[in-house]
Amino acid sequence: MNRKACIAKATRRYDFPDKRRVDASYSHNLSELVKIANHEADRVAREQRDLDFLRYWEVTIGWSERSRYQRSNANDAERLLNAIANRPSGVIAWIKLHW
Repeated sequence: MNRKACIAKATRRYDFPDKRRVDASYSHNLSELVKIANHEADRVAREQRDLDFLRYWEVTIGWSERSRYQRSNANDAERLLNAIANRPSGVIAWIKLHW
């Protein structure tokens, strides 16, 4: 996901970025990346307005760097794909609002 683009965008040219923030941005943990990019409040507000987004977010954060190497059944794969790509409530649609 392009949370890393949001983090990079927040760093100005010639800035010396905070090392902890840089190190944390190398995560594949979507929840952590949203916090680092300062969009946690936006995410929570969206969840309160859009229960489909809340459901999709919960599916999406179940993904992990390790899970991409595990076998999934077709239903689980379709569920994750829908959670990410659904318009207008999917996770990618929300991310695109902030990059």
